[in-house]
Amino acid sequence: MRIQVAGDSAMLVSLPQRIDPAINSWCAAFARAATARLGDSLLDAVVGYCTVTFYFDPLRVDAAWLERELASIAKDVQAVESSEVRPLEIPVLYGGDAGPDIEDVARFGACSVDDVIERHSSTTYRVYLVGFVPGFAYMAEVDRTIAAPRRSAPRLAVPAGSVGIAGGQTGIYPAVTPGGWNLIGRTPLTLFDVDRSPASLFKVGDAVRFHPISRPEFDAMVRS
Repeated sequence: MRIQVAGDSAMLVSLPQRIDPAINSWCAAFARAATARLGDSLLDAVVGYCTVTFYFDPLRVDAAWLERELASIAKDVQAVESSEVRPLEIPVLYGGDAGPDIEDVARFGACSVDDVIERHSSTTYRVYLVGFVPGFAYMAEVDRTIAAPRRSAPRLAVPAGSVGIAGGQTGIYPAVTPGGWNLIGRTPLTLFDVDRSPASLFKVGDAVRFHPISRPEFDAMVRS
């Protein structure tokens, strides 16, 4: 573990740089433990794949003190999951205009479109972090046979709800935004809503499964 200053109002705690559920579990547990112990001394704790960034007010909190406190807390943290972790089922309309890159992914995997759908929807994915835009969950790991790399030319506007693949990761765009992931489908669910509590559908540690739906099912869910 390494603790680094990240500007004048943040501390970055880093572990080995890889996609690993045990490392990510430790980061999530560390964030919870530090938040519970330090309380108002922290403004926020943001979990990444293998990092935690702690934000603080430098006018109220001494950075050297905070670094010592974080090092002390880290010694007692165990890589355990929160009891609040939830299994989530995400309906997806695969292919067609909802998933314009699914045939490219099939070519990458030397398989059929149906194979892409089966392989993507038969895996349980861990939410490793939520970021990029509010509500965007980075999930892993995608079956290596369909883990197509990012597109060479990103789109300027990816439709909200689009399900994408980028290497070993999969994710869903919660809003219209630029993006370079391979789009294989779309969900009718609203992933981020400021009037909902919590606003984001996803949180770190969630176990996510995708299940295919038809166009009529998709349209019905959009209308409801």
